[in-house]
Amino acid sequence: MRIVFLSFFVFEVLFGASYLISDLPLPKTYIFKTDTRQCDEDCLMNLLQEEKIFSFLAYIRNQNTSIQNPIINETSDIYSSILNLDVLFIPKELKIALLLPYKKIGKYATFVTNATFSYLITRNSPFVLKSYNVEDESKESLKTALENIKKDKLYYVIAPLSLEGAKNLIETNPKINIYIPTVNKQDLNTSLSNIYFGGIDYKEQSKKLLTQTKPPLVIFYTKSKRAKTITEFQKSIYLDENFTFQDPYENELFEVDSNDTIFENDTNISALDKKLKIYYISPNRTNLENILKDNPYIKYSTVMVNTPIVKTGMILSQLNLYEVTPYAVLSTQINYSPLIFSITQYQDRKNMLIANSITIDNNIFTQTNSLLSNDIVYDWINYSTTIGIDYFYSYITSTKRKYNIPVVDNQVIYPIEFVMPKLSKFQKVDIKLPQDTNQTSDLEDDESL
Repeated sequence: MRIVFLSFFVFEVLFGASYLISDLPLPKTYIFKTDTRQCDEDCLMNLLQEEKIFSFLAYIRNQNTSIQNPIINETSDIYSSILNLDVLFIPKELKIALLLPYKKIGKYATFVTNATFSYLITRNSPFVLKSYNVEDESKESLKTALENIKKDKLYYVIAPLSLEGAKNLIETNPKINIYIPTVNKQDLNTSLSNIYFGGIDYKEQSKKLLTQTKPPLVIFYTKSKRAKTITEFQKSIYLDENFTFQDPYENELFEVDSNDTIFENDTNISALDKKLKIYYISPNRTNLENILKDNPYIKYSTVMVNTPIVKTGMILSQLNLYEVTPYAVLSTQINYSPLIFSITQYQDRKNMLIANSITIDNNIFTQTNSLLSNDIVYDWINYSTTIGIDYFYSYITSTKRKYNIPVVDNQVIYPIEFVMPKLSKFQKVDIKLPQDTNQTSDLEDDESL
């Protein structure tokens, strides 16, 4: 077997404060197959084991049939990205705009840029990626930026905006396709078919978390708009007389003493028994003694933390400090972060349950993002951005999506799973829900692009 390859490969990434992308294209690598024989999956695996990488790539890129082995496909994608292998054809010109309100979203403007750039270079296709900075999210600023984008003939836009910015954008009635990774469609009123949303559904996460509640419920929240909104969701859901609680005995998720007074009463809770207390935690507050110490109400409650990760760590540690052991501690996506393992002890978090919508881990995109110090494993905005650029890329190039998550009525419908922070990692837990309202397996992708 004789394989001849011609390789022109120089790879250097320069990072500047401006995050401008050079007009010079990356050098391409070309690999030529010089015989007519086919190489099946066993053959390809042997080439990998023998570390004959270029022979492996030459054969797999000239296969007449598709390969089903995920190890082979993933390895091919990784080497194709690293070597910047030339592609056979590009069905359409790939041009993406980034609409970035730097002053409003700060570091996330850089994160979204990196997530989009990482995805595009990994797909190994020529592309144009251009950033448009706006001073603010006013209707006038956004309208001017959109006019410039259309003047440059870019018709697909990633726009990480706040809720207010998204509302102003809708009022401009743009005529190009826009993906907003930071906002959920249910938080505003629009029927525009060209604007797509990738925000996490905190209401659905809250609904599923609250099925694991053993009343009474105690909610801690901070001053952020997101925390206040989520708290209002949870209050409304929890006090709904038709809301169904999960039997706490059924799953046995939490380490509890069955002799505690919390279990003396029947577990079927009526609407009148749904007692609720809500505590606001100010940014500068570091001591919760007057709330937690000798408070039997909290001791036998379920605690919901709508607080950022550092504040959550403080709450968890002080619950333990003042010997308050609630039935469970629940949290939405806010606290899905590896930081929790370094700022809390296992004893503090052992009965913690987190709703998580970052459910697909693509090793190739994860590794490419890590080269830019970008996180798509735990950071939901980076993850949502990747979902959006994948959706646009699939449509523009007529290729299969890498993230097969439904987009229904212009909103990404994320699966929701439960995880618990164990000794050193998050562990997925299977929970039988009374009514799973977020099943997406039968949903078809939106075709309005």
